[in-house]
Amino acid sequence: MNATWLTQEAFDRLRAELEDRMGPLREEIKNRIAAAREEGDLKENGGYHAAREEQGKNEARIRQLAHMIENSVIGKPDMEDGLVSQGMVVTVHFPDLDDTETFLLGSREEAAHTSIDVYSPTSPLGAAVLGQEIGAEISYETPNGKTIRITVVTAEVYQG
Repeated sequence: MNATWLTQEAFDRLRAELEDRMGPLREEIKNRIAAAREEGDLKENGGYHAAREEQGKNEARIRQLAHMIENSVIGKPDMEDGLVSQGMVVTVHFPDLDDTETFLLGSREEAAHTSIDVYSPTSPLGAAVLGQEIGAEISYETPNGKTIRITVVTAEVYQG
């Protein structure tokens, strides 16, 4: 599933950011570029180059936000057949380390507004737990090639 799970709050926040970037911020950057052009020689005009770079970053973020909003699932996920899914707070146990970790399985857009760690469903740990049952004992490989064993302890719908 290529959809990004978002709370309504996160969706509204992203939509507001998109509107600002497509409207007032885009216009402000355009005006700075025009003002810098009027100063003359563009080769040595730091303000012009900085504004053009900011324009490129703004346009990239606009594309990213539009794609995310278009491909998002909003609201609270249902716990489907006792399986771990996006939008759930998951607790896993690492038997080899005798340690546990609790995290939200969601998008990085949620991470900025929650105190709990957030793992993407495409991260190694996120992908390992996605679709698993509570009590499942599984292994996954880290980017450095190490194999980690985990047990899914709990999975509850995020109440953020």
